[in-house]
Amino acid sequence: MTDLSTLQPGLESPPSRGFAVTPGTASLMTPIRGLMVASAGDVAVTTVGGDQVTLPALQPGVQYAILATHVLSTGTSATGIVGLA
Repeated sequence: MTDLSTLQPGLESPPSRGFAVTPGTASLMTPIRGLMVASAGDVAVTTVGGDQVTLPALQPGVQYAILATHVLSTGTSATGIVGLA
């Protein structure tokens, strides 16, 4: 069995943290590099580069890759959002 504590995480690695996200205007506790939703819908984010975009029609159970600092309430209809870092 591989000792995972010796691995150096990078952007090509799977996420090592996950947390519930409440859409709003506040910054996330840590920037995310992906997200999942529990119910289908749109998710509006501010990317690490500062762009505001809406990810349309996200489906439950799918990991979506996005580097983001905010999940916005305006434009977000999906629920049960989990940030992956």
